[in-house]
Amino acid sequence: MADLVELVRAGGVVVLSGAGISTDSGIPDYRGPDGTRRVEPMTYDTFVGSSEARRRYWARSYIGWQRFTSARPNSNHRHVAALERAGYVDAVITQNVDGLHQAAGSEEVLELHGSLERAVCLTCGAVASRVGLHDRMTQANPGFMRRFATAAQAVGSQWGEQVRPDGDIVLADELVASFHAPRCLVCGHDTVKPDVVFFGESVPKPLVEDCFRIVESARALLVLGSSLAVMSGYRFVRRARQVGVPVAIVTQSATRGDADATVRIHARLAPTLDALGVALGAAVGH
Repeated sequence: MADLVELVRAGGVVVLSGAGISTDSGIPDYRGPDGTRRVEPMTYDTFVGSSEARRRYWARSYIGWQRFTSARPNSNHRHVAALERAGYVDAVITQNVDGLHQAAGSEEVLELHGSLERAVCLTCGAVASRVGLHDRMTQANPGFMRRFATAAQAVGSQWGEQVRPDGDIVLADELVASFHAPRCLVCGHDTVKPDVVFFGESVPKPLVEDCFRIVESARALLVLGSSLAVMSGYRFVRRARQVGVPVAIVTQSATRGDADATVRIHARLAPTLDALGVALGAAVGH
């Protein structure tokens, strides 16, 4: 802990955050404590492959979105924002699509995997707000929430409690079959996709280059709540090591980047950031 405090106290820190920073807000991550994937997200190839796949995604996301948007920043997000206000953190690169860093007050946030606040048509490129899209789906699917609630009550807790980091949720096949997926208001195609990077999809190259530039100019890279299991985030740890930028990792279990780190703390994120905030005089309330 003393090494972490010393590293952050010097300032110039870039935070790389993963799903683990948002679990205290009620958004579970994809992987369990042992690092193995607990749920299988929809891949990009599956989504673009058929109208049925897109119907399945949007039916499940329609339910999950309402629970997803009820999530609020937790103390982890607030600590990161407080460290930015105090001048210790220069920027946040987040693998999350939940917008909770910004809601907590962080200003310099790069969303590596996009944001669920927007949707984009893969046919014509038109962009729509997720709120407006949700309203249109509500109009096109009257009574869908009621049918979901009735079915979930009959089956038990299998449904409704598995909201995922991308807002997806477990949903019965018969409910999916009755759902009317959204169409683009500009071109009319059903190729509307949340403006997030799916598994199997590439992060836009200009954004990756911006993140590399920020990491290379940092005094330290602080990884919070990421297993670094995918190259999307791990590449920044590797780049930091290549250019001599110290790396600190705080996660509950071992990560792919532990060998690249100068400071490793395998512990719960919230109490660790609490202690860091107190040590630096940048503590926040819960």
